[in-house]
Amino acid sequence: MSTLAQTVSCIDGYDPDALSVDKARAAILACITPVSQGESVSIRDALGRILAQEIVPQINVPAHDNSAMDGYAVRFSDLEKPLKEIGTALAGKPFHGKVGAGECVRIMTGAVMPAGTDTVVIQEIVRKEGDRVIVPPGQKAKQNVRYAGEDLQKGKPVLGDGKLLRPAELGLIASLGIGELKVKRRLRVALFATGDELASIGTPLKDGEVYDSNRYTVHGMLSQLGVEIIDLGVVRDDPAALEKAFILASKQDAIITTGGVSVGEADFIRQMMAKLGEVLFWKIAMRPGRPMAFGRIGNAYLFGLPGNPVAVMVTFYAFVRDALLHLAGRTDEALPLLQVTSSMPLRKVPGRTEYQRGVLFKEQGQWKARTTGQQGSGVLRSMSEANCFIVLEHERGPVKAGETVSVQLFEGLA
Repeated sequence: MSTLAQTVSCIDGYDPDALSVDKARAAILACITPVSQGESVSIRDALGRILAQEIVPQINVPAHDNSAMDGYAVRFSDLEKPLKEIGTALAGKPFHGKVGAGECVRIMTGAVMPAGTDTVVIQEIVRKEGDRVIVPPGQKAKQNVRYAGEDLQKGKPVLGDGKLLRPAELGLIASLGIGELKVKRRLRVALFATGDELASIGTPLKDGEVYDSNRYTVHGMLSQLGVEIIDLGVVRDDPAALEKAFILASKQDAIITTGGVSVGEADFIRQMMAKLGEVLFWKIAMRPGRPMAFGRIGNAYLFGLPGNPVAVMVTFYAFVRDALLHLAGRTDEALPLLQVTSSMPLRKVPGRTEYQRGVLFKEQGQWKARTTGQQGSGVLRSMSEANCFIVLEHERGPVKAGETVSVQLFEGLA
């Protein structure tokens, strides 16, 4: 079995001391094997879960040819003359006779097409004279008819392993009469923050302390992914306490830590990670969030994030989110970047990817983006005021107002 170092070293251009965002993503995904275990759940409990089976219809949906509109079921070849109305077809109450030449049936949306008919004329355009129905010219053969299997065909797979189950998928599965299905088990992710300077909420701050905010931010981001969270709290800069926390966390699927991965930051934390497993320490060509650790300790993949609050969020969304969804078995984890106009000049140095906190807004019918102002990696307010990242590519330099930039919306990052 290859080590993580052997796996990532095969990636073209891999350099742990100057790693691009794209190379770091590729390295992480190359090392991760998705979970394979599944469990059966009721369809009502399947929202947000990941499918662990292929859904193959055993019936056609719809089951019969039916009307897409309220109107009259007719034989198209008869439309040049008045038609005699001989009955009514309702949804769930078919017309059981056969429609002959010169005849038609009043039909409601969803009702089965009567035998002998092939076209539906909407009720608003016909003229009635007693039991005679007069249809104006200009109709098309087979109009307003939904055919059996038009939505889902018997025997033809419609959903595959790894599909995220949203409300639409639940409705689709229910339309096939399926009430229970197999889904991937939920990931179990351990989380803790490191640092003697961190104070718990509800306690007075001592000199040099700050309240622990990173753990709450990460907890919120993980909650949006639907994983089980094992929160181990704040672990002090003590080797014995850290070793205990890592050993406990290593029994889960993934570990996320904040702090302790920068050069000069409590070197024994880095040593502890390396002692207990295989951990790679990277300097990523990005801003914010340059230092990061990735590896494996026991059964768990480790993501060691920086300590600065904004850097924690940027590195989570740049690397951890997609990695966890891949680990969970999802096949649709990538998020699109939207192209909009920058309403202001943006400072940027080539040779790194920058994630500037931005506001996407509409002005005179055109979508534009601007920054939230101060972009320091410790200014968490800049994230609260933002609704997107303005993602400036690795080789890009300064941006002029009016140029096109890529944005990644915060809504939809689950």
